[in-house]
Amino acid sequence: MSLTPNKVVCITGASRGIGRACALEFTKQCASGLILHYLGDAETEREVQSLKAEVQRLGTSAIVVPGDIADFETSEKIVAAGVEAFGRIDVLVSNVGICPFSDFLDMPLETWDRTRQVNLDGTFYIVQAAAQQMAKQTPQGGSLIAISSISGLLGGAQQCHYGPTKAAITNLMQNCAVALGKYGIRANAVLPGTVATDINKEDLKNEAKREYMVNRTLLGRLGTPEDIAGPVVFLASDLARYMTGSSIIVDGGSFVNFQ
Repeated sequence: MSLTPNKVVCITGASRGIGRACALEFTKQCASGLILHYLGDAETEREVQSLKAEVQRLGTSAIVVPGDIADFETSEKIVAAGVEAFGRIDVLVSNVGICPFSDFLDMPLETWDRTRQVNLDGTFYIVQAAAQQMAKQTPQGGSLIAISSISGLLGGAQQCHYGPTKAAITNLMQNCAVALGKYGIRANAVLPGTVATDINKEDLKNEAKREYMVNRTLLGRLGTPEDIAGPVVFLASDLARYMTGSSIIVDGGSFVNFQ
Protein backbone atom coordinates (compact mmCIF):
# COMPACT_ATOMS: atom_id res chain seq x y z
CA MET A 1 0.00 0.00 0.00
CA SER A 2 1.28 3.45 -0.91
CA LEU A 3 0.91 6.02 1.85
CA THR A 4 0.79 9.26 -0.14
CA PRO A 5 -0.69 8.48 -3.57
CA ASN A 6 -1.49 11.53 -5.68
CA LYS A 7 -0.38 14.01 -3.01
CA VAL A 8 1.55 17.19 -3.89
CA VAL A 9 4.28 17.74 -1.30
CA CYS A 10 6.32 20.87 -0.61
CA ILE A 11 9.63 20.41 1.24
CA THR A 12 11.86 23.27 2.35
CA GLY A 13 15.56 22.62 2.63
CA ALA A 14 15.21 19.64 0.33
CA SER A 15 18.71 19.50 -1.12
CA ARG A 16 20.30 17.38 1.62
CA GLY A 17 19.80 15.67 4.97
CA ILE A 18 16.30 15.21 6.32
CA GLY A 19 14.68 17.17 3.50
CA ARG A 20 16.27 15.00 0.84
CA ALA A 21 15.37 11.80 2.67
CA CYS A 22 11.76 12.98 2.94
CA ALA A 23 11.63 13.71 -0.79
CA LEU A 24 12.85 10.22 -1.62
CA GLU A 25 10.45 8.55 0.83
CA PHE A 26 7.49 10.52 -0.52
CA THR A 27 8.53 9.38 -3.98
CA LYS A 28 8.57 5.74 -2.84
CA GLN A 29 5.10 6.28 -1.37
CA CYS A 30 3.77 7.53 -4.73
CA ALA A 31 3.46 11.26 -4.17
CA SER A 32 2.43 12.78 -7.49
CA GLY A 33 4.43 15.99 -7.28
CA LEU A 34 7.27 17.49 -5.26
CA ILE A 35 8.10 21.16 -4.70
CA LEU A 36 11.75 21.13 -3.69
CA HIS A 37 13.03 24.30 -2.06
CA TYR A 38 16.75 25.00 -1.63
CA LEU A 39 18.89 27.95 -0.55
CA GLY A 40 20.12 28.83 -4.01
CA ASP A 41 23.91 28.75 -3.79
CA ALA A 42 25.92 26.70 -6.27
CA GLU A 43 26.38 23.72 -3.95
CA THR A 44 22.73 23.34 -2.95
CA GLU A 45 21.67 23.87 -6.56
CA ARG A 46 23.80 20.92 -7.68
CA GLU A 47 22.37 18.81 -4.88
CA VAL A 48 18.73 19.68 -5.53
CA GLN A 49 19.06 19.17 -9.28
CA SER A 50 20.45 15.70 -8.67
CA LEU A 51 17.54 15.02 -6.31
CA LYS A 52 15.05 16.26 -8.90
CA ALA A 53 16.56 13.96 -11.52
CA GLU A 54 16.43 11.01 -9.13
CA VAL A 55 12.77 11.42 -8.17
CA GLN A 56 11.79 11.98 -11.78
CA ARG A 57 13.52 8.74 -12.76
CA LEU A 58 11.34 7.08 -10.15
CA GLY A 59 8.21 8.56 -11.70
CA THR A 60 7.43 11.61 -9.56
CA SER A 61 7.16 15.07 -11.07
CA ALA A 62 9.23 17.75 -9.36
CA ILE A 63 10.06 21.43 -9.52
CA VAL A 64 12.81 23.29 -7.68
CA VAL A 65 12.52 26.74 -6.10
CA PRO A 66 15.51 28.66 -4.70
CA GLY A 67 15.56 31.31 -1.99
CA ASP A 68 16.50 32.23 1.56
CA ILE A 69 13.63 31.01 3.75
CA ALA A 70 14.33 33.89 6.15
CA ASP A 71 12.99 36.25 3.46
CA PHE A 72 9.20 36.50 3.49
CA GLU A 73 9.04 36.65 -0.31
CA THR A 74 10.66 33.22 -0.63
CA SER A 75 7.67 31.45 0.91
CA GLU A 76 5.26 33.29 -1.37
CA LYS A 77 7.39 32.27 -4.33
CA ILE A 78 7.51 28.61 -3.26
CA VAL A 79 3.74 28.31 -2.89
CA ALA A 80 3.02 30.21 -6.12
CA ALA A 81 5.41 27.99 -8.08
CA GLY A 82 3.87 24.86 -6.59
CA VAL A 83 0.31 25.90 -7.39
CA GLU A 84 1.30 26.91 -10.91
CA ALA A 85 2.94 23.54 -11.52
CA PHE A 86 0.48 21.21 -9.75
CA GLY A 87 -2.67 23.20 -9.01
CA ARG A 88 -2.58 22.58 -5.26
CA ILE A 89 -0.43 21.73 -2.23
CA ASP A 90 -1.47 18.81 -0.03
CA VAL A 91 1.51 18.54 2.32
CA LEU A 92 4.13 20.95 3.65
CA VAL A 93 7.32 19.75 5.31
CA SER A 94 8.96 22.80 6.87
CA ASN A 95 12.47 21.47 7.32
CA VAL A 96 14.99 24.32 7.02
CA GLY A 97 17.04 24.87 10.16
CA ILE A 98 20.49 26.03 11.22
CA CYS A 99 22.48 25.64 14.43
CA PRO A 100 25.78 27.52 14.46
CA PHE A 101 26.99 26.23 17.83
CA SER A 102 27.97 29.13 20.08
CA ASP A 103 28.68 29.79 23.75
CA PHE A 104 25.98 31.93 25.34
CA LEU A 105 28.13 34.53 27.09
CA ASP A 106 29.94 35.65 23.95
CA MET A 107 27.33 34.80 21.31
CA PRO A 108 27.26 37.52 18.65
CA LEU A 109 23.89 39.18 18.23
CA GLU A 110 24.13 38.32 14.53
CA THR A 111 24.14 34.60 15.42
CA TRP A 112 20.99 34.95 17.52
CA ASP A 113 19.25 37.01 14.83
CA ARG A 114 20.14 34.72 11.93
CA THR A 115 19.17 31.56 13.80
CA ARG A 116 15.80 33.04 14.77
CA GLN A 117 15.19 34.41 11.27
CA VAL A 118 15.87 31.09 9.54
CA ASN A 119 14.42 28.66 12.06
CA LEU A 120 11.41 30.46 13.48
CA ASP A 121 10.57 33.32 11.12
CA GLY A 122 11.16 31.13 8.09
CA THR A 123 8.94 28.39 9.49
CA PHE A 124 6.17 30.89 10.22
CA TYR A 125 6.37 32.34 6.72
CA ILE A 126 6.15 29.04 4.85
CA VAL A 127 3.54 27.52 7.18
CA GLN A 128 1.33 30.58 6.78
CA ALA A 129 1.76 30.69 3.00
CA ALA A 130 1.02 26.98 2.60
CA ALA A 131 -1.95 27.17 4.98
CA GLN A 132 -3.44 30.06 3.03
CA GLN A 133 -3.37 27.87 -0.07
CA MET A 134 -4.69 24.79 1.75
CA ALA A 135 -7.58 26.80 3.19
CA LYS A 136 -8.70 27.49 -0.37
CA GLN A 137 -8.79 23.74 -0.95
CA THR A 138 -11.43 23.05 1.74
CA PRO A 139 -12.78 20.45 2.38
CA GLN A 140 -9.64 18.76 1.09
CA GLY A 141 -7.44 20.78 3.46
CA GLY A 142 -3.89 19.57 3.93
CA SER A 143 -1.12 18.50 6.29
CA LEU A 144 1.47 20.85 7.80
CA ILE A 145 4.54 19.18 9.30
CA ALA A 146 7.35 21.14 10.95
CA ILE A 147 10.72 19.67 11.83
CA SER A 148 11.36 20.77 15.39
CA SER A 149 13.88 19.13 17.77
CA ILE A 150 14.20 17.63 21.23
CA SER A 151 16.50 20.62 21.77
CA GLY A 152 13.25 22.52 22.21
CA LEU A 153 12.53 20.36 25.27
CA LEU A 154 16.05 20.11 26.72
CA GLY A 155 19.06 22.33 27.34
CA GLY A 156 22.40 22.54 25.55
CA ALA A 157 25.34 24.72 26.52
CA GLN A 158 25.89 25.88 22.94
CA GLN A 159 22.25 25.94 21.87
CA CYS A 160 20.80 28.88 23.80
CA HIS A 161 19.78 30.36 20.45
CA TYR A 162 18.72 27.14 18.69
CA GLY A 163 16.65 25.48 21.42
CA PRO A 164 14.24 28.40 21.89
CA THR A 165 13.49 28.50 18.15
CA LYS A 166 12.66 24.80 18.16
CA ALA A 167 10.46 25.12 21.25
CA ALA A 168 8.62 27.92 19.47
CA ILE A 169 8.19 25.81 16.32
CA THR A 170 6.57 23.00 18.31
CA ASN A 171 4.22 25.49 19.95
CA LEU A 172 3.51 27.16 16.60
CA MET A 173 2.22 23.87 15.22
CA GLN A 174 0.01 23.35 18.27
CA ASN A 175 -1.54 26.77 17.78
CA CYS A 176 -1.90 26.22 14.03
CA ALA A 177 -3.74 22.98 14.74
CA VAL A 178 -6.30 24.96 16.76
CA ALA A 179 -6.56 27.76 14.21
CA LEU A 180 -6.75 25.62 11.08
CA GLY A 181 -8.77 22.54 11.99
CA LYS A 182 -11.95 24.12 10.65
CA TYR A 183 -10.33 24.15 7.21
CA GLY A 184 -9.45 20.47 7.33
CA ILE A 185 -5.78 21.34 7.84
CA ARG A 186 -3.74 19.24 10.26
CA ALA A 187 -0.60 20.63 11.91
CA ASN A 188 2.00 18.45 13.62
CA ALA A 189 5.64 18.57 14.65
CA VAL A 190 8.42 15.99 14.46
CA LEU A 191 11.15 16.33 17.08
CA PRO A 192 14.35 14.54 16.04
CA GLY A 193 17.13 13.72 18.43
CA THR A 194 20.73 13.74 17.27
CA VAL A 195 20.70 12.97 13.55
CA ALA A 196 23.93 12.81 11.57
CA THR A 197 23.47 15.67 9.08
CA ASP A 198 25.36 18.77 8.00
CA ILE A 199 23.90 20.76 10.88
CA ASN A 200 26.07 18.92 13.42
CA LYS A 201 28.82 17.22 11.42
CA GLU A 202 31.54 19.49 12.82
CA ASP A 203 30.32 19.02 16.38
CA LEU A 204 30.23 15.25 15.98
CA LYS A 205 33.84 15.14 14.79
CA ASN A 206 34.66 15.27 18.48
CA GLU A 207 34.82 11.54 19.21
CA ALA A 208 34.06 11.95 22.92
CA LYS A 209 30.99 14.04 22.11
CA ARG A 210 29.85 11.57 19.46
CA GLU A 211 30.25 8.60 21.80
CA TYR A 212 28.32 10.44 24.51
CA MET A 213 25.44 11.18 22.14
CA VAL A 214 25.34 7.58 20.94
CA ASN A 215 25.27 6.34 24.53
CA ARG A 216 22.38 8.68 25.31
CA THR A 217 20.21 6.70 22.91
CA LEU A 218 18.59 3.40 23.86
CA LEU A 219 19.17 1.93 20.42
CA GLY A 220 22.92 2.42 20.41
CA ARG A 221 23.26 4.66 17.36
CA LEU A 222 22.69 8.14 16.06
CA GLY A 223 19.70 8.82 13.86
CA THR A 224 19.79 9.02 10.08
CA PRO A 225 17.72 11.29 7.84
CA GLU A 226 15.77 8.23 6.74
CA ASP A 227 14.75 7.61 10.37
CA ILE A 228 12.98 10.97 10.35
CA ALA A 229 11.47 10.63 6.87
CA GLY A 230 9.30 7.67 7.90
CA PRO A 231 7.38 9.51 10.65
CA VAL A 232 7.06 12.58 8.42
CA VAL A 233 5.46 10.56 5.63
CA PHE A 234 3.20 8.86 8.15
CA LEU A 235 1.94 12.24 9.41
CA ALA A 236 1.29 13.31 5.82
CA SER A 237 -0.70 10.17 5.08
CA ASP A 238 -4.32 9.29 5.69
CA LEU A 239 -3.17 6.85 8.36
CA ALA A 240 -2.65 9.96 10.52
CA ARG A 241 -5.89 11.65 9.46
CA TYR A 242 -7.02 12.10 13.10
CA MET A 243 -3.69 13.49 14.30
CA THR A 244 -3.29 17.22 14.69
CA GLY A 245 -1.46 19.29 17.29
CA SER A 246 0.79 16.32 17.98
CA SER A 247 4.51 16.33 18.66
CA ILE A 248 6.32 13.12 17.75
CA ILE A 249 9.74 12.54 19.30
CA VAL A 250 12.05 10.52 17.04
CA ASP A 251 15.32 10.20 18.95
CA GLY A 252 16.17 6.56 19.58
CA GLY A 253 15.07 6.96 23.20
CA SER A 254 17.42 9.80 24.18
CA PHE A 255 14.73 11.95 25.77
CA VAL A 256 13.48 9.28 28.17
CA ASN A 257 16.97 8.04 29.08
CA PHE A 258 17.26 9.80 32.43
CA GLN A 259 19.67 7.37 34.07
